[in-house]
Amino acid sequence: MTPLKLYSYPVSGNAYKVRLLLALLGLDYALVNIDLKAGENLTPEFKQLNPRAQIPVLADGDTVIWDSMAILVYLARRYGNGEWLPTDAVAEAQVMQWLALSENELLYGLARARAVLVLKRPFNLEQCQAESKAGLAVLEQQLAGSDWLASDRPTIADIACYPYVMLAPAGEISLEDYPHVPQWLARVEALPGWVPMTA
Repeated sequence: MTPLKLYSYPVSGNAYKVRLLLALLGLDYALVNIDLKAGENLTPEFKQLNPRAQIPVLADGDTVIWDSMAILVYLARRYGNGEWLPTDAVAEAQVMQWLALSENELLYGLARARAVLVLKRPFNLEQCQAESKAGLAVLEQQLAGSDWLASDRPTIADIACYPYVMLAPAGEISLEDYPHVPQWLARVEALPGWVPMTA
């Protein structure tokens, strides 16, 4: 059987989401790090995999999936035995709500604030930090009454939101005003198979 192959970049939170789910699912895969600084994502060969020239990209035999959200959904459906993405319409929609948060407030807020300070990207830091706080407030409200974001057990909703929340201090965003959020981070980190971002 052709092994899974993940095209990744070590400091990418979106790529880490996929590495984390692969680890939690206990799946073996080949890791191919793409050097974004050297422009390896802009080559014709890579654009054959992802015309958007972004990582992560997952190859599963002849199936190639790009975008972290799409990859999380694929892995959960293909290998998760229904545990990471429920098939019930309401429960699935509840997961998707948090995937949307991960790609909006958390990406435009937490991820971009970090990108300004760590990667020297030209975003507006104050605006990103304000967006971050809006997203964290939504998380805090949910986690005040639930251990997990979309269910009574972890789902890809938690995996999608975890990396950039965990990296909030790198964007000079304190979690002090959101006491349930660090508790949730600790629960994610206690999951069997969890790996740190640097793994």
